[in-house]
Amino acid sequence: MSMSVLKKLASETALYGVSSILGRVIYWFLVPLHTYVFLRPGELSSNTELFSWVALFNVIYTFGMETAYFRFANRSPEHQQAYFNQALTAISTVSLIFSGVLILLAPAMSAWLNYPGEASNIVYLALIVAIDAIVAIPFARLRLEKKARLFVKIKIINILLNVALNVFFLLLCRDIALGKYLPALQPLGAFLYRPDIGPGYIFIANLVANAGFLVMLRGAFKGFRWTWGGEVWREMWVYAYPILILGLAGVANQMADRWFLRHLLPKNFYSNLTPEDALGIYGNCYKLSVFMSLAIQSFKYAADPFFFSKAEDKNAPALLASVMKWFVIVCVVLWVGVSLNLDLLGSVMLSPAYRVGLVVVPILLLANLFVGVYYNLAFWFKLTDKTQYGTLITFIGAGLTVLLNLWWIPQMGYLGCAWAFLVSSVVMCAICYVLGEKHYPVPYHLGSALGYIGSAGLLIYLASFVKISNLWVSVPYHLALCLMYLLGILVIERDSIPLRFRQKIKILG
Repeated sequence: MSMSVLKKLASETALYGVSSILGRVIYWFLVPLHTYVFLRPGELSSNTELFSWVALFNVIYTFGMETAYFRFANRSPEHQQAYFNQALTAISTVSLIFSGVLILLAPAMSAWLNYPGEASNIVYLALIVAIDAIVAIPFARLRLEKKARLFVKIKIINILLNVALNVFFLLLCRDIALGKYLPALQPLGAFLYRPDIGPGYIFIANLVANAGFLVMLRGAFKGFRWTWGGEVWREMWVYAYPILILGLAGVANQMADRWFLRHLLPKNFYSNLTPEDALGIYGNCYKLSVFMSLAIQSFKYAADPFFFSKAEDKNAPALLASVMKWFVIVCVVLWVGVSLNLDLLGSVMLSPAYRVGLVVVPILLLANLFVGVYYNLAFWFKLTDKTQYGTLITFIGAGLTVLLNLWWIPQMGYLGCAWAFLVSSVVMCAICYVLGEKHYPVPYHLGSALGYIGSAGLLIYLASFVKISNLWVSVPYHLALCLMYLLGILVIERDSIPLRFRQKIKILG
């Protein structure tokens, strides 16, 4: 029974993961596009910083309603439409008000952030986050109704459209405007591409692609009626507001580095680099750590409705433990695979000016791994409706992140950002585990998790001392190390792997 349940979760995670993993892979093509089009890292600093605010706005705009919708729609399926109407009404109202204020204050915010002339980008950002928030509940309905294929289809179309528009504006129109080819179209290219907009085209592409959500999700809005108040609103708000506070602290924990780096870094900390350059380098190297966050995100899409549906199951603790064990194993393999192949990834994904920041990637990957572990640990307070503990833990983590960034950025630069994120993530996991053992004991495989994380860290650390400049030599060498580590895990876990899979892996016998 347990294995069949795990297989179901794994299949749903894999399906939702298509949109996350394939989407991120497609988005990675934008990293070399952006870093080769904007050769000076400082040109992308505003893009890095402004998009880091999107995560904060998304939390404010949705304020826990997505999770509340899952919780109550699962508990009372007969009232699912009422919860849908209330959640969407609340989010739409907040989105329209807040984005309206952002648009009005865009010139002042541009000056306050010291990004003169970028008020239009803030307007685009306000519209992007409004659409993101409004479609969150329709997307949640698709997940609740097990329409994973439609969910994935819409996400992939959005991603492809976004990428295509980036390529259209930043490569095709730009090159035509510069007269590199199709000279007959040069006037049109010059009309569509204006150098003064520059990285602003990244915002424009994102906005147009997001607008497509409203068309593609029109069926998921079915039956919606504007409604407010009553018992439905009260119970959803009581459940959701601690998640809002938790989300705000969580975003501060993950985004404080990009908010603080440009402002706290001494001007001459890096030779030949401005603070804006440092932020551009860190922001684009950070994108390589998304390998870990995409695994967490795809797991989250499937795990939310899955575990809430198992809330009353007496086998839930054992199920949580099994899921955690394999989650850690998968994430550790990702950590090793990416960290040992940064020479290849860096040469492919980043122009030379950005590669100096690759040193932060293994640290950020590990920090995101612990974020995923925390997300798994946190199910105990979601399943027991004790979300106030999550608020407390996340506030501790956010406070620690802010303090460490204030302390370490002037001392270590963007390395300080990465270490602050890691320390905060580990502390949050430790606190959540200790509290969880008191309120909702789960038989986690603690020794196994620490063993895999520790051995992977040792391998990555030792491998860093072997410098091989020739990619034709370093890539096979690093791939061999990854394969050896993976085989070691398969040997250790051979008794946990179903027999039919073991028979396919002949080395295990």
